[in-house]
Amino acid sequence: MKTTIVYKQGQNFELKGDFYAVSEKSRPLIVFIHGGGLIWGSREDINQTQIEFFHKAGFNIFSIDYRLAPESKLPDIKDDIDDALFWVKNEGVNQFDYDSERIAVIGSSAGGYLALLSGTLTNKPRTIVSFYGYGDITGDWAVKPSPHYTSMTNVPRELAKMLLSKDIISVGPIEKRYAIYMHARQHGVWIEELSGLIPFLEKDKLKKYSPLFNIHADYPPTLLLHGTNDEDVPYEQAVLFAESLQENGIEGKLITIPEGKHQFDNDWELPVVQNAFNEVLTFLNDHLK
Repeated sequence: MKTTIVYKQGQNFELKGDFYAVSEKSRPLIVFIHGGGLIWGSREDINQTQIEFFHKAGFNIFSIDYRLAPESKLPDIKDDIDDALFWVKNEGVNQFDYDSERIAVIGSSAGGYLALLSGTLTNKPRTIVSFYGYGDITGDWAVKPSPHYTSMTNVPRELAKMLLSKDIISVGPIEKRYAIYMHARQHGVWIEELSGLIPFLEKDKLKKYSPLFNIHADYPPTLLLHGTNDEDVPYEQAVLFAESLQENGIEGKLITIPEGKHQFDNDWELPVVQNAFNEVLTFLNDHLK
């Protein structure tokens, strides 16, 4: 059963979340964060098969919207994730039946990045699962033109600008927004568009939004899943994060999908994907006891 609520209101915007409840009482909650380069997507992007998988295992799910770039910048997006976690810990329990002490954050791609970022926030989850997310937005992969996207038809700056909204938005159809992302990745301006910062001049400021550089003793146990042939977010991002977790004494695990591409989890019928999700379930159960 899905219930849509507003978890945050601000000047000229409101943010919604879809709560998918299980019948059992006092069960854990997964906060799901969608991907889309922080530029497109919505709470409705969650895969129905994955909803059914987690429901069958007894997990409630809360899939959230957040403000999208470049109309909104990283500080605002970060605040939205923090506020969503505050809501589920303090307010959502008045409306839904779940255990507010057993909260996990799961995200994919940009949502995986935000999931990793949630471990640095005031309102931390108990555990994190990142599907092909990234921990460092200061690296060459992010701040320079992407070979994958430069091999595609060039998106002119004028077209990308025409597709921008004059308003704050939190729902962005891929059909209208993907070209903004393509242009940004083709021309190496993606992180500048997200943050309003110039990476080569303000790297230290960007590090505040790179969870790789902000892993402390209270960082939650984290599971990383990444394909070795990811054409959008390099597999190395997961390797570096796993190494940093280990160096900082944080429990972590990296599940490698051999030859897996970006969004490998959409190939649900593949045994390697089903095995990966079973490992996700084991990890969640181990850390949300």
